[in-house]
Amino acid sequence: MKSIKILAILLVGAGTLGLLYGGFSYTKDSHDLKMGPVELSVKENKNVNIPMWMGVGAIVLGGLLLVGSNRKA
Repeated sequence: MKSIKILAILLVGAGTLGLLYGGFSYTKDSHDLKMGPVELSVKENKNVNIPMWMGVGAIVLGGLLLVGSNRKA
């Protein structure tokens, strides 16, 4: 039961962050070239967008899990 509550809280938190920020970006090293003392590297910025429906769905699912875990069978 306790693990379901933790999962529910994490889902609600992740959904809220997804709605607030709408996505995140990261840097990826794509090419490296080493010729003697000369080194060249290319870094690419990648953006990951989180759809609004996914954030809302995570909040709703987390809320349902939280409410459902409080009920006793």
